[in-house]
Amino acid sequence: MLANFKKQLKALSSPKFIGYALVGVIASLSAIATGLGLNEVQTLERQTQSTFFNWRGTIAPPKDIVILAIDDLSLRQGEFYDPKTRPFLEPFRTTTWKRVVYAQVLEKLVKAGAKVVAFDILFVTPGDHGAADDDKLQKAITKYGEQAVFAASYELSQIGEARILQLASPESIFQIKPNTLGLINFQPEVTGNIHRLGVQAPADSGLPIIPTFAASILNTAKVNYPKPKGDGIYFFGGADTWSNAQQQIPFYFVVDPENWNSEQLQGGKFFKDKIVLIGATAASKQDIQNSAMGRMTGIEIHANAIATLMQGKSMAELFSTPLQQSIFVFVLVGVSGGILCLIKRPNIQILTALGIAIAWLGIGYVSFIYTSTILPVALPAIAIGFNGIALLTTGSIAAQIDKILLRRTLERYVAAPIVEEIVNQPDSFRDLLEGRTLKAAVLFSDIRGFTTLSSRLPAKLLIQQLNTYLAGMVDAILEYQGTIDKFIGDAIMAEFGSPVSRGEKADAMNAIYAALNMRAVLLELRKVWQEDNKIPFSNGIGINYGEVTVGNIGSTRRLEYAVIGDTVNVASRVEGMTKDLGTDIVITSALYEIVKDEIDVVDFGEHALKGRVGNVRLYGVIGLKGSDRTIYEQVQNDLKRHTAVIDILKKGQIPKVRE
Repeated sequence: MLANFKKQLKALSSPKFIGYALVGVIASLSAIATGLGLNEVQTLERQTQSTFFNWRGTIAPPKDIVILAIDDLSLRQGEFYDPKTRPFLEPFRTTTWKRVVYAQVLEKLVKAGAKVVAFDILFVTPGDHGAADDDKLQKAITKYGEQAVFAASYELSQIGEARILQLASPESIFQIKPNTLGLINFQPEVTGNIHRLGVQAPADSGLPIIPTFAASILNTAKVNYPKPKGDGIYFFGGADTWSNAQQQIPFYFVVDPENWNSEQLQGGKFFKDKIVLIGATAASKQDIQNSAMGRMTGIEIHANAIATLMQGKSMAELFSTPLQQSIFVFVLVGVSGGILCLIKRPNIQILTALGIAIAWLGIGYVSFIYTSTILPVALPAIAIGFNGIALLTTGSIAAQIDKILLRRTLERYVAAPIVEEIVNQPDSFRDLLEGRTLKAAVLFSDIRGFTTLSSRLPAKLLIQQLNTYLAGMVDAILEYQGTIDKFIGDAIMAEFGSPVSRGEKADAMNAIYAALNMRAVLLELRKVWQEDNKIPFSNGIGINYGEVTVGNIGSTRRLEYAVIGDTVNVASRVEGMTKDLGTDIVITSALYEIVKDEIDVVDFGEHALKGRVGNVRLYGVIGLKGSDRTIYEQVQNDLKRHTAVIDILKKGQIPKVRE
C-alpha cells in the first residue's frame, strides 16, 4: 500500500501531471474572470470586437439614411452672405446660427417627402437671437413637427456635494409633438468606445422614460423593424462611411437654391422617403466620439444605430448571464486543454493550441459579423494559448527528465554513441522501453571453471580480479556498440542491434568484432595475471542471431531493460558448448550465414542443445578473413592449459590461495 502511495505521489509531482493541473487551473481562472466581469476581460473582448469590425471593413450603408452635416463648409457660409445675391445665407452670419434656418430646413425637407427629420442638436435653452427667432422655429415645429425628432439628454448636474441626473429636453423651450423626443446618450464601455445603441434612465430615477434617438426616429418614420435581440450597434464602417456613399450632404445645400436644384438633390427629390439626420460633423463642434470602429462624429454613430435596427443586425451576447458565460468558457478551455493533453509531443501541443485558438477566433468572427452574435472570444483564445504554453513548458521539462533517466539507465549497458542516438530520438523514454520485437545478435560470455576458481581464491582477490576481467570485457563490447544486458555472476549477456539497430549485417559483424576484441583483451589480461602469479581466467563466448523481445521487465519495485526469447536461450546454450568443442568463440549458423564472407571458421557440424528440439549447426570463429592466426592459436593453447589447471584444482592438488 505504501509503495502504491509513493508511486501515486511521484506521478502527481511529475512535470506532465503539473501541466495537466495547469490546464485545469487556467480553465478555472478564465471562467472566474469571465463570471466576475473584470474590466480587463471586458476590455479584451471589446477590443476584439473592434478588430472584427476592422477585419470586415466598410460595407454599404442603407440608402434611405442621409446625414445633413453641419460641416466646416456650412459653418463658413456666413462669409459669403450678400443681401442681393445670397440673402439665404443671412442666418449663417453669426457663430450661433439663427434658429430660423432650422425652421426653413425642416419645412423644405418635409415638403420634399422626407420620412423624418431628426435634429441631433439640443434646443434646451433660448436662442441667442431673441424670442422672435425661436418663434419661427416653433411655428415650423407646430406645422411639421409630427415628422421631426428632437434630441434630449440625461445629464449629471452638481448641486452642492450631490450629483443629480436630470433630463435636458427642448420641451422647456418649445411645444413639441408627443413621442418626438429621442435620447442621444450612449454608454461608453470600459475601453471608452461606444458599442451599444443607447441608455435608459434608471427605473428609480423618477425621470421620464424616453426611447433612444434611433428608436424614436424609426417610430416617427413609421418604419417597421425587427425587435432587437441585443443592444449592440452593428457598425457599417468608420468615419466618412455615409460621406463616401454620397449620403452625407452639407447642411447649407438645403437653403442654397443652386445646390437644392442641383443634379444631386433635384429640387429635394433626393430626400424623398429618406430618414434625414441633422448633426455636427465639423471638428469645432466637438462632437467626435470613440466608437468600435474608431473616432467618428455622434451623428455618424446615430446613423449606424438606426441602420442596425432597420436591418435587424443588433448585436447580442450568446449567453445572457455572467454565470452562463463563465460555464461556457470553463468547458471550452477545459475541453480544448483535454484535447491537448492527449497529444504526447510538446511541439505538436503548442501548434495544436495555436490552431484551436485561431479556429475559435474564426468562429467568433463569423458569429459576430454574419449572425450578430457575440461569443466570448479573446479570453478563451488567450487561455487556450496559455494551455499550449503550459503543456509545452512542462512537456519539455518532462522530456528532458526522460532523457536524463534514459541516459542514466542506458549508460550502464550501452556504448556512449548509442546512448546519444537513443536520447535524441523523437520517441520518449517510456515509449522506447515498451515491449517490442526486433532482430539482434545475442552474445553470452562465461569464465571457464569459475566455480572451482572461486572456491580456491580469497573473496577479496577474487572480486578484484573478476572486476578487472568484467571491466575489460565490457569495454570490448561497448567499443563495438553492444548493449550490456546483464551480469549473471561471472557471465555477461550482451546484444547488438538492441535498442538501436545499425542493420542486420552491421549488427552481426559488430558482435563478431566485439568477440574478437574480448579475445584480444583477455589475452593481455592473462599476461598481466601471470606476471602477478595469479591464476589467469579463460572464457567461452557464444553468439546467436534472431528475433528477440526487448523492453523493461520486472515489478514496480525493480525494472530491468532486458532481452528475452528463443534466440537468447540458444546463445546461452551455445556458450556452454564452447568447453565441449575446445574453443573460445562459437556462433550459430543463423549468424554465420550473415557474416560468412567476412570470417574464417571451423565447422563443428550440427549439435543438439539442452532443452531444445532439433539440432543447430555451430562454427568456431578463427578470425577475420585473411587475418593472422597467431592469437587464435595461442588462445587454443591457453584454453588447454586452463582446463588442465581447473582439473588440478578440482582434485585439490594445488593448495587454496591465501591473502
